[in-house]
Amino acid sequence: MSRPPAMFIGDALGLDFLNSIATPVDTPVDWIDDGEGLLNWLDQARLVPPEALDSIRRHALPGELDRTADQARRLREWFRGFVREHKGRPLAVGDLAQLEPLNRLLEGDETFSRIVPAPAGEDMPLQLEAARKWRTPQALLLPVGEALAQLVCTEEFLHVKACEGPTCTLLFADHTRGHRRRWCSMALCGNRAKQAAHRHRIKAHQD
Repeated sequence: MSRPPAMFIGDALGLDFLNSIATPVDTPVDWIDDGEGLLNWLDQARLVPPEALDSIRRHALPGELDRTADQARRLREWFRGFVREHKGRPLAVGDLAQLEPLNRLLEGDETFSRIVPAPAGEDMPLQLEAARKWRTPQALLLPVGEALAQLVCTEEFLHVKACEGPTCTLLFADHTRGHRRRWCSMALCGNRAKQAAHRHRIKAHQD
């Protein structure tokens, strides 16, 4: 199935994951509606190294990637509920109990450190790099869980917003000066709102 490029307008990867289902024009698009879609979205988000995606694609059992995509969609909708409930106000320690499913996901991570060549121009020839073992398709959910955890631990939920477009479902972190961002993007909902306001002014003038 052909999909347009995924949308990364949330200014936070955790919100971009929630925005992996959206209606960019008129037709809803779910970028992770099957296993291949999940692999493609992770690749576009740069959450999983391309070689790990290729390996998992080659070695997955029949139906295994589709089942992992189903888990990803359920994770997405569960976390969307949390964000919609808490956006617009600071998170508190008391909210942690609701995040227990996310902590359970993160407990399954297999990360380790390894020594690798440093990029050209660095003072030292070697550096320590964090890496992850990609044993099964289930491991694909771990960097997603990490992005969601980073969102709740580093983003000010007071400035997490939903686009004001009447039919838009996209979420974003408002990092603008004065925190006055209203739209997922000016090219999409912002432009539609301007056109609607213009039509309204013309109609009011004619009346």
